[in-house]
Amino acid sequence: MTPEFSGRHVLAEFGGVDRALCDDLERLEAVLRHALSAAGVTVCEVVGKQFDPHGVTVLALLAESHASLHTYPETGDIFVDVFTCGAAADSAGAVAELLRAALAPEHVRISTVLRGRAAGGQASSI
Repeated sequence: MTPEFSGRHVLAEFGGVDRALCDDLERLEAVLRHALSAAGVTVCEVVGKQFDPHGVTVLALLAESHASLHTYPETGDIFVDVFTCGAAADSAGAVAELLRAALAPEHVRISTVLRGRAAGGQASSI
């Protein structure tokens, strides 16, 4: 018998974010760390990359899975990806909302994908 497993994968697109913030690796790392901590997930490691001529990627390895930010300063866009599973599955939505508050986007699009195997249900495969 396969153990029950569930996760929540939140994908967010934040538009109209301050362009200077979109290109500030240190601030974005701090914002992501704060959101993860406030949502109660366990951060194992955070790595970031500043791109030339612009743009930032910040990745967080979590005990519960992962989170990432990818920025496009030229357009003021940030793409967010947060996946949490198990007892912390609901934390992904909280992380996205905390990031939304901190980054103050003018436009927001958020989608949530329920993943895994829930009681009485089955995960699909491709």
